[in-house]
Amino acid sequence: MHDKIAALSLTDADRDPTGFAGKLGRSFGDTGFAIVADHGIAQALIDRAEAQARAFFALPEEVKRRYAIAGTGGARGYTPFGIETAKGHTAHDLKEFWHVGRDLPKGHTFAAVMSPNVWPVEVADFRPTLLELYDAFDRVGVQILSAIARFLGIDEDYFRDTVRDGNSVLRLLHYPPQPSPTDQSEPTDQPKPTGKHIRAGAHEDINTITLLLGAEEAGLELLTRDGRWIPVSPKSGELVINIGDMLQRLTNGRLHSTSHRVVNPSPDRAAHARSSMPFFLHFRPDFLIEALPGTVEAGEAPQWPPITAHDYLAERLREIKLA
Repeated sequence: MHDKIAALSLTDADRDPTGFAGKLGRSFGDTGFAIVADHGIAQALIDRAEAQARAFFALPEEVKRRYAIAGTGGARGYTPFGIETAKGHTAHDLKEFWHVGRDLPKGHTFAAVMSPNVWPVEVADFRPTLLELYDAFDRVGVQILSAIARFLGIDEDYFRDTVRDGNSVLRLLHYPPQPSPTDQSEPTDQPKPTGKHIRAGAHEDINTITLLLGAEEAGLELLTRDGRWIPVSPKSGELVINIGDMLQRLTNGRLHSTSHRVVNPSPDRAAHARSSMPFFLHFRPDFLIEALPGTVEAGEAPQWPPITAHDYLAERLREIKLA
């Protein structure tokens, strides 16, 4: 087992698809994470989205709370500071966020389980910018899944239908400055401490894969298989990609959904807010997540029973107090 996170260029997926898939898959198998440059999401678009996010989070609290939509499990609009709590923890995370979901045409099959988006009227161009970024993430996600399929030895187009009209979510994350960061820090030698507030408590992602922009500000860490926390340190503009629980279940654990967290800043950075934009790529709601052929040893049972993507998502949202 290695704990080095692979740093790759997505241009290699065309130049050497087998080599790219091998490096990506091995990194996911070892750490659950990879860092990908040259992903094709325009920096100008990223900059515009970051500006839109800053403008929204700078609004007065009472204005932001108008967009907190009850009954959606936090899947659309605003989730205020102090709500989300990592599974198994008692202390809430030190963050607020906004969710953009997939825009569905009227009468779509999944409309009953995928709510319409809401948009803040106070921030000009918020809607077109974030929908453009959503589509860009969606395209890159399918490219990454094609490489994962090649690594697994299945048809490269296997995942296209599994995520078509998937319940994917773009999250704008804001971790406010901390005037007294050391008062809210947690021990660094425990896999999942439960009683201390940090920016994001140790957790595994629910979804298929996560694609994250804007993690250059220090704080993101992953837990190695031998119990050590190590930093995840992308360069500016690079994507951090990690395996979610849904894909771990589908591959019967061959690809590893890794616990990760965002720790509180060092004293010299405590006055700085931290922002990021993760895209949680999901299977379509009716997709049945069950171990792929060839991932279960003869005579053994799969590690997890079959479950639809929607039922699994609902189960996990309840665990983290978003539903």
